[in-house]
Amino acid sequence: MTFLDLPLNVLVPVGIVLVLFVWTFLWSSVVIVGGTQIAVLERRYFGAKMPQGRVIAQANEVGIQARTLGPGLHFLIPFLYSARKSAFVVVGENQVGLIESIDGDPVPPGQIFAKRVEGHNAFQDGEAFLRNGGEKGPQIQILPPGNYRINLNLFKVRLLDAIVIDKGQVGIVTAMDGKAIAPGRLLAVRADGHNAFQDGEAFLKNGGQKGPQIQILQPGTYRINIDLFKVEVTSATVIPAQKVGLVTALDGAPLPDKEYVAKSVQGHSDYQDASAFLQNGGQRGPQFDVLRPGTYYINPMLFKVQMDDVATIERGQVAVVVSNVGDEPPQVRQGVEDAALARGGTMDAGERKAIETRLDAGIERYVVPAGFRGIQQEVMGPGVYYLNRLAYIAYVVDTTNITIDWDEDKATRFDSLKVISKDGFEISVSVKVVIRVRPDQAPYMVAKIGSIDNLIMHVIHPMIDSSFRNQASSTSAMNFLQDRSEEQSKAEERTRIALERYHVELVSVLICQIGLPKELMDTQTKKIIADQQQAMYQAQQKAEQERIAKEKTGAQADKQKDLVEAEIGVKIAEQNKERAIQTAGGEAESIRLRAEGEAKGIEAKGRAEGARILAMGEATAKAYKLQNEAIGASGVTAVEIAKQIALGNIKVTPDVLVQGDGNLGGLLSGWLTRRLMPGSGTAAVKVGEAKDVPPAK
Repeated sequence: MTFLDLPLNVLVPVGIVLVLFVWTFLWSSVVIVGGTQIAVLERRYFGAKMPQGRVIAQANEVGIQARTLGPGLHFLIPFLYSARKSAFVVVGENQVGLIESIDGDPVPPGQIFAKRVEGHNAFQDGEAFLRNGGEKGPQIQILPPGNYRINLNLFKVRLLDAIVIDKGQVGIVTAMDGKAIAPGRLLAVRADGHNAFQDGEAFLKNGGQKGPQIQILQPGTYRINIDLFKVEVTSATVIPAQKVGLVTALDGAPLPDKEYVAKSVQGHSDYQDASAFLQNGGQRGPQFDVLRPGTYYINPMLFKVQMDDVATIERGQVAVVVSNVGDEPPQVRQGVEDAALARGGTMDAGERKAIETRLDAGIERYVVPAGFRGIQQEVMGPGVYYLNRLAYIAYVVDTTNITIDWDEDKATRFDSLKVISKDGFEISVSVKVVIRVRPDQAPYMVAKIGSIDNLIMHVIHPMIDSSFRNQASSTSAMNFLQDRSEEQSKAEERTRIALERYHVELVSVLICQIGLPKELMDTQTKKIIADQQQAMYQAQQKAEQERIAKEKTGAQADKQKDLVEAEIGVKIAEQNKERAIQTAGGEAESIRLRAEGEAKGIEAKGRAEGARILAMGEATAKAYKLQNEAIGASGVTAVEIAKQIALGNIKVTPDVLVQGDGNLGGLLSGWLTRRLMPGSGTAAVKVGEAKDVPPAK
């Protein structure tokens, strides 16, 4: 009987059991893996045992298999394998995947990371990884962005953010594995081919050294195995405007003896290529080359950068530069020649000419040409200089006029000079000194005295004070005041000669004010006032004289017409006189002749008149004689007085009446009255006291 001959009630359950068995068999043998999944297999039975220490089985070994099943439909021997699905490992755009193997060969002693093996397709083929000798532990390879079918039972995957270096930043790298750094070196040597530390295997293969790396990471995104490389992000070196960067190297060849600044080397791209700096012989210590304003990607573990101000030289200034670098300055010709012989040669023409020029010109010992250490002959004019203050020291010197004052103003550096005159008076002198340093003489001034401040404090101030003390002690206080111009000239000449030794040009020495003691000034003031008053009186007198002369001149001007007429009249009169003389001469001759005739006539008349008068006198005398005989002398006198009164020749009423009692006072009064009033006709006296009254004159 066949299976189909069975009764239906038996056939149906058996069929159901068969269908279930077939379905179960098929279900156990088919594995469907999604598009973003993998299937990890485990072999349960009928296989070889895994070697000692292994945890992941290879083909035909019992255990969790290294291989995986990718997306799709897969058929397995039922009950022999089991499958467990998992998602893909997804490494994002700005991520990196670090791999650690759970199984594999042991890492050799002294190494941290497993060696790189080929053929495993970015760890997606676990069997190939183990078969090709993959090592257990951290893998030096990393996973870039992407989707990976990785057996997470064999590999642990850590997803980390990629290292992003922004603009204005640098990444300082320290390797956790590699060769040892050479003794005496601070940083590891450069290893090529590792693509900015993103290929750790190439780094180690090409001799990368363990420790701080000389290379740095500039701005960008880097997928770096941070288990192999530690990256510290820090700011780049930024030199702002009006600044200069002074660089000190922390590694390199040692500085030679007596050198303060390292020699300049080329090719390091402003210290951004540290390897080139060391390969080209860069020395540790302060560097000669400086950094100008800008952004520099410099390894701060090798170079220390210090900010400094730029050297700004204004108009009217120069900078005298003292160089700390260069050859030793040849001090004397013989010394240089000896040195040349010692090194087996002679001085070249340029060196000999430089030495002869310095010696023949009498240049200060420490002023040297370019290329030698010391005070440079060439000065820096106005401008902005990126000066290395470690290599060069700049002394700014004003080349315009510099004024130094000695007075009582609080803003000035020095008080007025106090000096004693020859006659013992204290004099206060305010002085102003103006100096100038020519640009070509500035280096020699610095070599001689150091600076303008030193010149003022240690040369000019003592010299001016001493000069005026000496001058004041040789003259009196008043003479010092009165001879101010002469004293100023003396001080200026002395100062000029003294400053020439310091290569400084004197513009002028000015005495602004001389202060004498009050008591001396009062005496002088009174004398001057008296002199001024006398001069004023003389001036007034002269003015009056001039006024008189002016008035006289004015009067003459007013009478000029009359003077002219008078002069003309005089001339006319002279002409008339001459004419009159001539006329008178003629008339005189005629008059003489006429007078002679008249004289003869008058003589005849005179004789006749004389005879008449004589006759009348004789008659009168006879009459008086007859009267006298008739009435007497008194009667004749009375008759004569009456006749004179009648004619008005005698005054009867007196002009002055003087009375007295006969004493001397009355007589004196009368006499004085007569003397004081001459011409009075008569004087009255008391009756009975009058004597003879003299007749009126």
